[in-house]
Amino acid sequence: MREITRRGPRVSTYSVDRTHRLDVVHVDPYQSARIHVRDSLRPRMIAALRSLPRTVWLLGMISLVNDAASDMIYPLVPLYLTGVLMAGPKALGLIEGIAEAVSSLLKLLAGVLADRTHKIRYWVIAGYGVAGIARPLIAFATSWFGVLVCRFADRVGKGLRTAPRDALLTLSVAPGQRGLAFGFHRAMDNLGAVIGPLIAAALLALGMPLRHVLLCAFVPAAIVLWLALAVPDPEREAVVEKVPFSWNLREFPPAFKRYLVVLGLFMLGNSSNMFLLLRAKELGLDEASIPLLWALVSFVAAVLSTPLSALSDRMDRRSMIVAGWTIYAVLYLLFGLMPANPWLLWPMFAAYGVFLAATEGVEKALVADMVPRGQSGTAFGWYNLVVGVLLLPASALFGWIWAAWAPLSAFAFGSCCALLAAILLRFWVAAGKSA
Repeated sequence: MREITRRGPRVSTYSVDRTHRLDVVHVDPYQSARIHVRDSLRPRMIAALRSLPRTVWLLGMISLVNDAASDMIYPLVPLYLTGVLMAGPKALGLIEGIAEAVSSLLKLLAGVLADRTHKIRYWVIAGYGVAGIARPLIAFATSWFGVLVCRFADRVGKGLRTAPRDALLTLSVAPGQRGLAFGFHRAMDNLGAVIGPLIAAALLALGMPLRHVLLCAFVPAAIVLWLALAVPDPEREAVVEKVPFSWNLREFPPAFKRYLVVLGLFMLGNSSNMFLLLRAKELGLDEASIPLLWALVSFVAAVLSTPLSALSDRMDRRSMIVAGWTIYAVLYLLFGLMPANPWLLWPMFAAYGVFLAATEGVEKALVADMVPRGQSGTAFGWYNLVVGVLLLPASALFGWIWAAWAPLSAFAFGSCCALLAAILLRFWVAAGKSA
């Protein structure tokens, strides 16, 4: 005999067997709905990922291994400079400033040349090859100038590959898969950013000398080069009209130009992430937890980049970016206002990972939607130039406001830039055509 009684949202099922034992089973319909949604979304996401072309998977694996090697080395450079070569912070600032400036300019040049030559894969191979060789050579440097040369070569490699690689992703997938493809690539990139520091920390904990840890980067460099050689050139239209390059971007649609202006405004308030870590230390977080805090950001971004970017394939990409920039604005204001409670930093930095997941891949997918396929390399060159060039003045301005007034003023400035950029993106920039 069965009897079902309903009491609000909970459903109680009573069953009596032949031994007159009463079994009560409580079924929560809300929980059942959540399980159903979760079980239905998971196979859809797996199927979507499996449908991505081989090129996207190769580039994702390359980014995973390459960023693991890069983030295995990058945190050790300050230690190597100060502890082994006895160089100071001025040398570190000079090295990073020159390296990043050159990298930003090369991204535009490489994107333009990739569109002109139609040999995108060779730029990708050259970029990863140069960077892979340069990083471990830091171990042989005997002065800060030697480190400068190696970091310079590393950033040259990044400049050579970034715009052509983004163009290669654009040309390898259908318009409806761009968000998924760029999100998957960013997820692999962020996963490498988690793995790299953990490998370096493990090797140092085992007693390996710092110089030997740097030399270990030769192994992932060889893997990256092997994978890059397997990347094919994308199929292009039979006839592609060559559009002359111009510094005023007259060859691009007005929406793309406006997008770059709005992106520049956002980047003006998007200073170096080092300020977030500095703020965390100021609020009482111990130094040993700071790498773990940033690893949390990369982990959250790695987990959420693919689903959030894929969601933008089924909606207006501007809405996803606006949501991400709004999260950024709220978080920056909270970073300025929050009390000295280290435990509050963990959910705050996890939310910052959500912001990265919602914007990094989607911003690039929107670039691909706005420009003709044959000009994607040049377009991504402009995009990366804006992002890279404004990092230095944004960080300098943020630091000046911090020192002249207070951390709250600096974070409030970044928050205002993000909110204004979100409003302009929503109402001033036209949506991409997904061509």
